[in-house]
Amino acid sequence: MGFTRAELESYRGASVADLMPEHPRLVFVGINPGLWTAATGTHFAHPGNRFYPALLAAGILPRLPDFANGMTDEDRRMFLDAGIGISNLVHRATARADELDRSELREGAARLERDVARWHPIVVAVVGLTAYRQGFDRPKARAGRQEEPIGGAELWVVPNPSGLNAHATVADLARAYAAPALAAGIVAKPPAG
Repeated sequence: MGFTRAELESYRGASVADLMPEHPRLVFVGINPGLWTAATGTHFAHPGNRFYPALLAAGILPRLPDFANGMTDEDRRMFLDAGIGISNLVHRATARADELDRSELREGAARLERDVARWHPIVVAVVGLTAYRQGFDRPKARAGRQEEPIGGAELWVVPNPSGLNAHATVADLARAYAAPALAAGIVAKPPAG
């Protein structure tokens, strides 16, 4: 599946529904949907995004979903059955996350806290340190487990898998994503290497 620039631009401002099991154990929270994500209705869908390859490398997923073309019902079921959810801080689709302003991120953080209290996951992993710092007003936060919980859940901050964060390899991302998955009981041990 491919899109023209004009087709992608038509999705600016659209939202993508949360992928949320009835009883989530681990919820990954992206910054906001990209235009490719909005076009396919699948979180982290851009073909260059390393989110799903990192989940596979971490042992969180048993196989790679067809994310760039939009997940199948079977792909979605794989997440739901594992107790893994996906949401966003801000639901408005943009071409780049830096198009969001700080107030949108702060409003998103407040909404996320309410959502997490309703979902009752064990662990929440915010995907993107800068967005976390701005949205939660924690300018000195570091990646990893945070001292403050969110909505009763353990809170982690992990690296953004976007191709714009090119210094982080799939192996680096896999190690970072395995830690909250281990805390949530999704994986039994961290990936080798």
